[in-house]
Amino acid sequence: MQTNFTAEQLADPHVAEAESILRKCVHCGFCTATCPTYVTLGNELDSPRGRIYLIKDMLENGRPADEQIVTHIDRCLSCLACTTTCPSGVDYMHLVDHARIHIEKTYKRPLPNRLIRNVLAMVLPYPGRFRWALKAAGLGRPFAGLFDQVKPLKPVAAMLRLAPSAVPPASTFAEPATHAPKTERRGRVAILTGCAQPVLDPGINEAAIALLTRLGVEVVVPRGEGCCGALVHHMGREEQALESARRNVDVWSRAVDEGGLDAIIVTTSGCGTTIKDYGHMLRLDPVYAEKAARISALAKDVTEYLHTLDLPVEAPKGLTVAYHSACSLQHGQKVTMAPKLLLKAAGFTVKDPPEGHLCCGSAGTYNIMQPEISARLKARKVKNIEKTRPDLIAAGNIGCMTQIGSATGIPIVHTVELLNWAYGGERPRALRG
Repeated sequence: MQTNFTAEQLADPHVAEAESILRKCVHCGFCTATCPTYVTLGNELDSPRGRIYLIKDMLENGRPADEQIVTHIDRCLSCLACTTTCPSGVDYMHLVDHARIHIEKTYKRPLPNRLIRNVLAMVLPYPGRFRWALKAAGLGRPFAGLFDQVKPLKPVAAMLRLAPSAVPPASTFAEPATHAPKTERRGRVAILTGCAQPVLDPGINEAAIALLTRLGVEVVVPRGEGCCGALVHHMGREEQALESARRNVDVWSRAVDEGGLDAIIVTTSGCGTTIKDYGHMLRLDPVYAEKAARISALAKDVTEYLHTLDLPVEAPKGLTVAYHSACSLQHGQKVTMAPKLLLKAAGFTVKDPPEGHLCCGSAGTYNIMQPEISARLKARKVKNIEKTRPDLIAAGNIGCMTQIGSATGIPIVHTVELLNWAYGGERPRALRG
C-alpha cells in the first residue's frame, strides 16, 4: 500500500510503526473471508482491509477521529483472525491498537458511551470492585429489558444479563503465596491471578496450581501483581495499560531475581496475548524496555507449558470434548495444537467445531459494548459447537467460557480443569451436577 506521510509525521515512532504496517497491505482481501464482523455484517468497512483504509486516511491527514471511523474500529473484535490469514504479514494488531489510542485522544464520545466505558475501566480490572458489582447486578437484572429500549443503554442491559446469578467465594489460591511441589521439584513458575477470572471462576487457577504442584512444579503467586492491562489497552487507554504492564514487570522481575522462573503461567488466553506483548508495548521506555521483553519471553499459556512436561497417556475417559480455540490463543499466540494434544493424551475424545476460526463474540468488553453483533456471533458459535454433539466443551479463556456458557446447556470448563481431573485432581465444578 502506498503511503504519503510527511517526514515530520514519521518522526513520531508510533506513526512510523503504523506507516510500516500499512505499507505491507496489498489489498488482496483474504482477510475478509475470516473476519467475523465482515462475515456477519457484509460491510467492507467492517473488514480489516476497510478499517486499514480508514486508519490510513485518518493518520496520513493528521486529523481527529470522526464518528464513522469510531463506529467501524469499535466493531473490531481484535480477534486477529486476519493476521492468521494475511499472506503479507500485516501486523493488524498493533495498527488497530494505535488507532484506538488515537481515537481515545482525539474523539469525544457521547456521554452515555463515555460513562459506560469509564465504569468498565474502573471496575473490571479490580477484583474487589468487580465482585461487588456482580453482586449488585442481581438488583438491576429485572430492569435489563427497560435498558434495552434505549439504544445508548443497551450495554447496561448486556452487563446485567452477563452477570452470573451467584458469585463464587474468593479463593485462597488468589492470595500471594508459594505453593510447594508435591514430588521432586522439576521447575518453578509464577502464575497470573488476574482480575475477572478469579472472581468469575476461581476453580481455574486452583486446578492449575494443583496439577502443576503434583507434577513437581513450584508455583509462585507474587505479591503486588494485578490486572494485565488488556481490558483498558483495547479501549485505547494507553497510560492505564502501560501502568499495569510496568507494575507486573516489576513484580515478576523480583520473582525472577528471588529464585528464577521457568515461565509465567497464564490461564486466561486474552491476558496471555497482552503479556506476551509487553516487550512491544514498553519498547520505547528506556527503564522498562529490556525488562519487559524478558517478561514477555517468559509468558506461557498453561497448555504451552504443560505440553513441555511430557504428561503420560491416560486410558480413554469415554467423554467427547468440543474444544473451543479462543481467538487470543489460536490467532494471538499461535497456540493451536498443544491444548488438543494434551486433552487427547488425558483420555478425552476431542472434536473441532466447524468454523473454529471465527470469534464467539466475547472479546473482552465487546459483548457489553457491541451486544447485538456479539449475540449473532455467539449464536453461530454455539450452533457449530453443538453440531459435534459433545458431552462437554473445553476452552482456555474465561470470557469465551462465560459467553458460550450463557447460550448452551452443555457444560463448559477450562482445559486445565479437565487435565487436572484426568491426572488425579478434583472433578471440575461444572461437571459435578
